[in-house]
Amino acid sequence: MRRFVVSAIVILMLSSVLQAQERGPSTAEERAQAVRLARMLEANPLDPHAKDARKWLTVWLITVPDISVAVCGEFMGPLLNSKKDYAPELFSQSMYSTAAFVIEHPESKDDSEAKYLAGVEGSLRAYESVKKTNPKLHWPVLDDLIARRDANTLAAYVHEKAPSCK
Repeated sequence: MRRFVVSAIVILMLSSVLQAQERGPSTAEERAQAVRLARMLEANPLDPHAKDARKWLTVWLITVPDISVAVCGEFMGPLLNSKKDYAPELFSQSMYSTAAFVIEHPESKDDSEAKYLAGVEGSLRAYESVKKTNPKLHWPVLDDLIARRDANTLAAYVHEKAPSCK
């Protein structure tokens, strides 16, 4: 499964390079839409429009040449190997939240650690949102990350693990 995910990411990256050459940079309207959708998915990942929002964000991230996000399994790796308990939605949220962060903080576009942290935090917000409607949902890796966030050690953890993402 992990090989499939890595292969899919490589294909998406290659596809994005080719498609980015076909279009110009993102527009202000697209960036506003991306932030709005990313935040909506963090707050309500089970929204009836969530699937369409994820599709739009994914296609947009693949095709737009000026917004880039990196995916790292080091932080939420067990979600990569699962299709149950909202794993794909929670993992992909890291990409969308990273994109929103880059848009809102363009000065940090080259700061990998800040982007990873923003992505993880977005996934955690989505996880907590899902848990409100499904209290039995339990991802130990995400619970651990929440404990780190609440103890103000999440940034240090991301700093420690980020070199493994390259």
